[in-house]
Amino acid sequence: MRHIFTLICCIGSLSFLCAQEHKLRPLADTVGFAHTAVQMDSLMKRLVRMFPQEAKTSSEKNSKVLISPHDDYAYVSNLYPLALSRIKAPIVILIGVAHKARVMGIENKMIFDSYTHWRGPYREVKVASIREDIIAQLPKGSFEVNDSLQKVEHSVEAIIPFLQYYNPNVQIVSILAPAMSYQRMDTLSAYLAAALQKASLKNKLQWGKDIVMVISNDAVHYGDEGWNGRNFARYGADSAGYLQAGEFERKLMRECLQEKMDKEKIRKFTQYTVKEDFREYQWTWCGRYSVPFGLLTAINWQKAISSSPLKGTLLGYGNSLNTIHVPVEDLGLGVTAPFTIRHWVGYAVIGYGD
Repeated sequence: MRHIFTLICCIGSLSFLCAQEHKLRPLADTVGFAHTAVQMDSLMKRLVRMFPQEAKTSSEKNSKVLISPHDDYAYVSNLYPLALSRIKAPIVILIGVAHKARVMGIENKMIFDSYTHWRGPYREVKVASIREDIIAQLPKGSFEVNDSLQKVEHSVEAIIPFLQYYNPNVQIVSILAPAMSYQRMDTLSAYLAAALQKASLKNKLQWGKDIVMVISNDAVHYGDEGWNGRNFARYGADSAGYLQAGEFERKLMRECLQEKMDKEKIRKFTQYTVKEDFREYQWTWCGRYSVPFGLLTAINWQKAISSSPLKGTLLGYGNSLNTIHVPVEDLGLGVTAPFTIRHWVGYAVIGYGD
């Protein structure tokens, strides 16, 4: 009986350890994003029916690096498949925004999680084991493992259902980019690029084929209403201001995020988007840290394996006022913010390759 009891205890302990090892990241937003298979399948059928040309052309090429929106599916609409159908690699490094980092007192470091799986609409999405190899290569003080910040961040969560739709077996690594100066980004991105390269070599993964990067970002947040009392309407919250804001968006992307990429373009981007105090907006891009940090990492990574620079191509741009909204209410989804001339958000899709 003693042996049987010991065996039962061992089995019980093993089950507990297995349960501990399986750590599922909970959902943060069940309103703006699909979280079930029925929702995702129905949404995609509508998007393909409404935008057949985008669905066809967007599947032609693969991107090494991609900037994707993360706003409500109803608003971003066809820009999601336009962007994420280009991601075909089995492992995706997701560089996310860290919306709640400031209130948690977190800045100047990369933020990882310790989850083994994330929620997906079809099944749980596995965190790629390469994450541990990446972390092992990083200097102390350059990163933090913080599930409290990761579990409330929606910018990564928005992208996962589309990644899984196009690749049911996709694996991810989530890295959030909180507030940091250009100089700090430059330093940390060099660390991360070196770690990614070493981890990829160890695991025999080819960048652009087996492992790619998606940078989560919403472009300008514009208007003078609904921004917690702040006025983001640099050119005025009327039709004339709307047009001027659109012109500035195109200028920013043309000068900083397209064609041959180098660090000076990224430095210029940060000068456009943050003030001398890097914690404060200059031009209200949600991804004012995720975009430059991700692209600096990609530039360094590319330099380590190739003599040719990354080249950026603007694949699409819209905003919550001018996109054709896809209906989602009957699917149990909705929107998390208004869309008016006094409150709107921009969405950029930019792909990078050799």
